[in-house]
Amino acid sequence: MVTYTTYTQSGSQQQLGENKIESSSFLWRHIGLTPDKMEQMLAVLGLPTLDALIDRAVPPAIRLKQPLQLPAARSEYAALAELKEIASKNQVFRSLIGMGYYNCITPPVIQRNILENPGWYTAYTPYQAEIAQGRLEALLNFQTMVIDLTGLEIANASLLDEATAAAEAMTMSYGLSKNKAKAFFVSQDCHPQTIEVLQTRAKPLDIEIIIGEHQTFAFDRAIFGAILQYPASDGTIYDYSAFIEKAHAAGALVTVAADILSLTLLKPPGEFGADIAVGSTQRFGVPLGFGGPHAAYFATKEEYKRQVPGRIVGVSKDANGNPALRLALQTREQHIRREKATSNICTAQVLLAVIASMYAVYHGSAGIKKIAENIHKLTVILAEGLKELGYGIASKQFFDTLRVELGERGLEEILEAAKNRRINLRVLDEHTVGISLDETTTVEDIIDIWQIFAGTQQLPFTFSTFYHSELKVHTSLVRTSNYLTHPVFNSYHSETELLRYLHRLESKDLSLTTSMIPLGSCTMKLNATAEMIPVTWPEFGNIHPFAPSSQTRGYQVLFQQLEAWLAEITGFAGISLQPNAGSQGEYAGLLVIREYHESRGESHRHICLIPESAHGTNPASAVMCGFKVVAVVCDKQGNIDVNDLKNKAEKYSKELAALMVTYPSTHGVFESEIKEICAIVHANGGQVYMDGANMNAQVGLCSPGDIGADVCHLNLHKTFCIPHGGGGPGMGPIGVAQHLVPFLPGHSVVQIRDENPKSKIQNPKSIGAVSAAPWGSASILVISWMYIAMMGGDGLTEATKVAILNANYIARRLESYYPVLYKGEAGFVAHECILDLRSLKKSASIEVEDIAKRLMDYGFHAPTVSWPVAGTVMVEPTESESKEELDRFCDAMISIRQEVAEIESGKADSHDNVLKNAPHTAEVLIADEWNHPYSRTQAAYPAPWTREHKFWPVVGRIDNAFGDRNFVCACLPMEAYS
Repeated sequence: MVTYTTYTQSGSQQQLGENKIESSSFLWRHIGLTPDKMEQMLAVLGLPTLDALIDRAVPPAIRLKQPLQLPAARSEYAALAELKEIASKNQVFRSLIGMGYYNCITPPVIQRNILENPGWYTAYTPYQAEIAQGRLEALLNFQTMVIDLTGLEIANASLLDEATAAAEAMTMSYGLSKNKAKAFFVSQDCHPQTIEVLQTRAKPLDIEIIIGEHQTFAFDRAIFGAILQYPASDGTIYDYSAFIEKAHAAGALVTVAADILSLTLLKPPGEFGADIAVGSTQRFGVPLGFGGPHAAYFATKEEYKRQVPGRIVGVSKDANGNPALRLALQTREQHIRREKATSNICTAQVLLAVIASMYAVYHGSAGIKKIAENIHKLTVILAEGLKELGYGIASKQFFDTLRVELGERGLEEILEAAKNRRINLRVLDEHTVGISLDETTTVEDIIDIWQIFAGTQQLPFTFSTFYHSELKVHTSLVRTSNYLTHPVFNSYHSETELLRYLHRLESKDLSLTTSMIPLGSCTMKLNATAEMIPVTWPEFGNIHPFAPSSQTRGYQVLFQQLEAWLAEITGFAGISLQPNAGSQGEYAGLLVIREYHESRGESHRHICLIPESAHGTNPASAVMCGFKVVAVVCDKQGNIDVNDLKNKAEKYSKELAALMVTYPSTHGVFESEIKEICAIVHANGGQVYMDGANMNAQVGLCSPGDIGADVCHLNLHKTFCIPHGGGGPGMGPIGVAQHLVPFLPGHSVVQIRDENPKSKIQNPKSIGAVSAAPWGSASILVISWMYIAMMGGDGLTEATKVAILNANYIARRLESYYPVLYKGEAGFVAHECILDLRSLKKSASIEVEDIAKRLMDYGFHAPTVSWPVAGTVMVEPTESESKEELDRFCDAMISIRQEVAEIESGKADSHDNVLKNAPHTAEVLIADEWNHPYSRTQAAYPAPWTREHKFWPVVGRIDNAFGDRNFVCACLPMEAYS
């Protein structure tokens, strides 16, 4: 009999027996199994209890000695009420701080139908492009929008934030440089957070950052690149063409960090010589969210297409000759290039890029230009009024931001008056403030600002006094070229039309609303509605990342609690929430290790040991941190070869910096020698970095800190329920042991830790900022808070156990059809299993890709394909799936194996068969001609459930090579889609 813990409405625990599920317990909403189904699955494994399975799968030596010390689980209602109380401690002011972050209006049709829609936010990265055509089209729209507005030739599908995009531009420029220079010029007019992230990124690569005035830089120093802000951080618009001309003459590439809305009125970077343009699309309908998540953009020249970081959506064709979209030029990505990569970025901010693109679709070129013109006009009127009141406006040309010189008026007096009207201004220095207007600014706001600076309600003028003021952009910098001319930006301006367009795109994508997505290492678990609801609460969504701390006390409570919970779960002393992706977490964790060695006078430690089975991001991250990668081999069971590790650790003992290890292993196994592995590294002077990709198999059973790791990153979008959003957003916090706490990321704009509350000086040992915002993508941290609050320690532990049960059940059901490649010492897997399909190539000429595509006909997303072993699939069912869904997936895989058997026996044609021709579209199946040796029914309805609900791929198998040979990364004419 299965006995399990459940929770009452008040949060108290009670032991319940078989078939007595407490309806108020979130645990049994999150876990897909009922106790009777669990017993049936354990019977298949030949085990009496769930704990018996865990005892066999997880080595006793690493098991935790006591349960997680977390608050008791709350019901959904109670957790939402508690979080609402925390949210109420935040104060939503009108933020006129700017610095790359602006309030904006999310069109309700976009908020409800994308941001709050699980059909969009539970989809996975579009690696299986045939069932991701809707998302890919939205991303192609995004790229087209960026190309049009920047005036450059190609764009990627988004990056994490403006500052890290600038850092990617710097390293790309460095890689392309032909003049061998090691210095990079940064205009002092860039946003301060961008400057800091550039400094952080440059240090381990031995790149010198030269900060100065672009007007006076004499090019007497060799530089490989430069970055300029457009408009400048204080709002000034400069003509950069002369600087760029000189930079090019010196062999340097120039990046322009441009405000995307301003480019509707200002000459785009591509038209005045920029090589790269970066920036944020946050103000295109994406809430402030205390810093994120937001989609950065990256555009450049086509000649650099193979050096562009991140993902690019490209146009190709399917097997039937129809236009089809997929991720292009993937051989340049870090997970392919590994230690030869110039970037470790493996993601995009897809959900946010989709929102930004649909904002452009909704408003069109005329609508966006009107928004920009309105903001600029209000800024001009505001400036004229402030001058009338006796204040100086430093810039002659500006778009939406003013640098206001206070003169005799005291700064504190101005700030106090602004605070009384619930307005935030930017403090530039003790005599100067910045004011940035945005889409939400009204006439009443302008009057409020005037009254703040006048010190009285009575103004010597009215708004209409300045209504006909001259615009403040020089004619030479006014945009004359067209943009957003494609029909997609000119067809869906009514809500009815946009709603239908969004629904059409959504219906082309397979998400968790359709079926399980059994991706190994990607953990596509339930993203519960109760977890998602707080994301769009204004108390979390409408707060500027640089708002005064007195206004963000709710966020501080949230951070403190979440950090404490994650520290308990990981066994670490300190947590940083700043890294805003798993790749950023890897990078930050390794930087912490690097800085630790440097602090001890051991900067010569530069060797990073990485198992051959490691994630592709691991070696790329190590190289970005200035380390040299040395590979460690794995044995036939997929475990780290301890002798090889020991030999290499001893060989490089004077230079050893770190070992990067994933646990459970990338092969889906709990390695019993993990503690010995950590001890070997420590004995030779190195630190252990644990990749947290598989942390969902550890929670409550073991912990990185207890095992012996010094650093671990956590993929909150995997283990802690932040949804994948079609390929982003994610969060990658890091946990560190006590000796590494002083080196955690800091921030130059906002103090993160309270070591000295009166000092604004960053901890000198900190690695600095790795992301633009102090707490990364803060607004989605509420999702993980809700998940942990509703599960409690016992619930989280139960979820881990059930995830391991589900993986072992699938492995056992399928092992007689597809060999399970790796198992632990007791014959069990961890939370995922690798199925070996390599023999099918010999026996039937069937590739792993054929099975991946055939699964689409059964209504499933493929597991992870050919990774970490080519010719295999890695299956991870998570704890959130029901036995019925697990069985459907197993039945589909067994049915496909029988289809392969028909090829092996000669019953089915080896070239013209259901696998080679998969996926089958409705268009192909209803065509007048049918020349295949198998029936339409076998193609379309291979399983009973497909007759009840059929997910139809809208394109056939895509020709990736054709798309790369004929590279197109912007929208085709609409007739191409007809």
